[in-house]
Amino acid sequence: MVFFCFLVDQRKKMRSSKPVAGICSRCGGCASVADMETSTRFCYVPVHRRVWRAIVCTFCGALLKSYR
Repeated sequence: MVFFCFLVDQRKKMRSSKPVAGICSRCGGCASVADMETSTRFCYVPVHRRVWRAIVCTFCGALLKSYR
């Protein structure tokens, strides 16, 4: 069972982003709306892919709000 956890991974990638009015509540940096892509892989083969929107900080990279 321990070996199984090394075969599955999940990656998040930012596809595009646009600046938006607002600041980060953690560091005070600018915020942007980003199209995110999450892909789940099993043995390095993509099994599931999902595209969603999120508001992220451009300075610290914190995920402030997600729209799934």
